[in-house]
Amino acid sequence: MKKIVIVGGGTGGTILANNLARRLAPELKASEVRITLLSASDKHMYQPGLLYVAFGRMSSQDLYQDQASLLAPSIVFHVDPVKTFDMDNNRVVTESGVSHDYDYLVICTGSRSNPESVPGLAEYANHVYTVEAAEQTFKSLQQFEGGRIVIVTGVPHKCPMVPLELTFMMHDYFRDRGILDKVEFYYTYPIGRLHSLENVGKWAQGEFDQMGINYETLFNVKEIDGQKRQVHSEEGSIVDYDLLISVPPHNGMPVILENALGAGGWIPTNPATLQMEGREKVFVLGDTTNIPISKAGSTAHYEAEALGENLAALIRQGSMVRIYDGKVFCFIEAGKDRATYASFDYKNPPQPQPPTQMIHWFKLAYNKLYWNSVRGLL
Repeated sequence: MKKIVIVGGGTGGTILANNLARRLAPELKASEVRITLLSASDKHMYQPGLLYVAFGRMSSQDLYQDQASLLAPSIVFHVDPVKTFDMDNNRVVTESGVSHDYDYLVICTGSRSNPESVPGLAEYANHVYTVEAAEQTFKSLQQFEGGRIVIVTGVPHKCPMVPLELTFMMHDYFRDRGILDKVEFYYTYPIGRLHSLENVGKWAQGEFDQMGINYETLFNVKEIDGQKRQVHSEEGSIVDYDLLISVPPHNGMPVILENALGAGGWIPTNPATLQMEGREKVFVLGDTTNIPISKAGSTAHYEAEALGENLAALIRQGSMVRIYDGKVFCFIEAGKDRATYASFDYKNPPQPQPPTQMIHWFKLAYNKLYWNSVRGLL
């Protein structure tokens, strides 16, 4: 029997497991293959929904479904996170002490926000990367009556469009409250443009200029002085704020660091095959890779589709049949009821179009369709 073990029940792991269950249905029925998914939780969160929680447009209860309900019945599912990766012996050991042997291992443990890495950021800044933080951000926005809002961004971070989306959505939120004339937006970004993707940065600059949003680039946050309400940058800038909104830097999960699989919790990964560098039978998906592309749900989705096809081919014929081309698709909310998108891959940069209400509706529809997407139905 060939054994595939998937570590991590987020977007990438769930899509991959269902993809394989469909492709390898005959082998699963004949007990020639076993697919095991090991997760840290019995719940699955739709993480992009946290942005809407922060504006009171989605309830935190809407973000969750039972993980087991999203998986094909042929998948062996355990809520028992991995503690040890014993790759020399092709096995993983879970926190409960259970050992799982594998022929092929897929690691998709995700990433986590780490505001504690910047002095003062956890104490004084709002963000949207946990339920508690998103709900607190909504309270802060509700209570804000005017002044300067500073947006700061750490790198790397999950969901590359979030700094822009937060800014655009706050602009419309305060316009609807009738106090936009009392609010100054000051957007900062760590490199010499408004976004890591050059064409997205150019598009955003035009939007910001039209809306009167101020910005400063080459601004890497060094520390927050909460008593003086100031942000200090590594470059020497000091910016006063009345409300601080952050996109904190992210790290990989602790188990990756504890097993010394990659600096920062990012596993060195072949960008075309998604194999862990130096490990022929170990693959990496989603945020866990060190591939220099967007850490986003769509990245994990497209990677999972490519890897599903390759793993099925490896089981059946002993060789892979395709490469992952770096495909990513990101919606960009450009306010309360306008959106655009960025579609790109390793060779072709994005070309954002003017935002429209229709694309915003597509984004809202996808918020509902996500659950069918991870089931492998889209």
